[in-house]
Amino acid sequence: MTEMEGIEHRTVQVNGINMHIAEKGQGPLILFVHGFPELWYSWSHQITALASFGYRAVAPDLRGFGDTDAPDSPTSYTCLHVVGDLIALLDAIAPDQDKVFVVGHDWGAYLAWFLCLFRPDRVKALVNLSVAFMPRNPQRKFIESVKAVYGDDYYMCRFQEPGVMEAEFAKLGTARVMKEFLTYRNPGPLFLPKDKMFGHAPDAPIVLPSWLSEDEVNYYASKFEKTGFTGALNYYRNLDLNWELTAAWTEVQVKVPVKFIVGDQDLVYNSLHAKDFIHKGGFKKYVPLLEEVVVMEGVAHFINQERPDEINKHIHDFIAKFP
Repeated sequence: MTEMEGIEHRTVQVNGINMHIAEKGQGPLILFVHGFPELWYSWSHQITALASFGYRAVAPDLRGFGDTDAPDSPTSYTCLHVVGDLIALLDAIAPDQDKVFVVGHDWGAYLAWFLCLFRPDRVKALVNLSVAFMPRNPQRKFIESVKAVYGDDYYMCRFQEPGVMEAEFAKLGTARVMKEFLTYRNPGPLFLPKDKMFGHAPDAPIVLPSWLSEDEVNYYASKFEKTGFTGALNYYRNLDLNWELTAAWTEVQVKVPVKFIVGDQDLVYNSLHAKDFIHKGGFKKYVPLLEEVVVMEGVAHFINQERPDEINKHIHDFIAKFP
């Protein structure tokens, strides 16, 4: 990405771990929360643009990712741990701002919903990309539910067993894994069968789209090469523990102003009845202050990188409503 100039990097201690953050700009704070398999770097376009609009854009590497510490315990990656990190980060870097803007994508969106559920007092408004709010089903654990619908080869199910996907990713090579995920455009559930992950041979050529360069792939790959994928995969391995820990929030609504943006080719939008939930009243029931749903045509999962200018404008237009 060409927009790296002027982005500052530092380490902040939160909850006993060293968290790396990238930041630029002065003014009301916007907290950008990345997904899988991503880093603060996924927000480079947004950091630069929103800083130029008069905001302080801050994007951490979440625990287990990039230059932030990765706790050894697999159960140290629950939604409570990560939301705790984000609150501690805000306390450390913006003690004068009671409420901030939050923008999340993928896992970052999932975690941003929990941030708003647990601490609505800290969030002025939320822009979430790709992953809509998922109400807790008190009858059935999360992985059990998705396994019943999609079977053992569904990617979330394949990620559960410690060490298995790490070994398979190592066989493919880190740069190849990054290319596979970032260029994935099949509008449906993602399956990763053992010998035919991503639906083709492991040596099938991958043509990068215009919005993704080899240098960008190599940046991601260099970081995941250093950390491995265990920290990142541990988020998936805690989905059932999150289900247990959040029992007290069953049927609780998210009560902050929200704008939601998704691509019509996004695998998440085309899985687990997401479309019906988003468009037929379920989403608005659980997120009563949902002000806008934007479905971008011809766009896949990594929406903020694929269409940065449009996403920057969507974010700015929404948060500018809140003085």
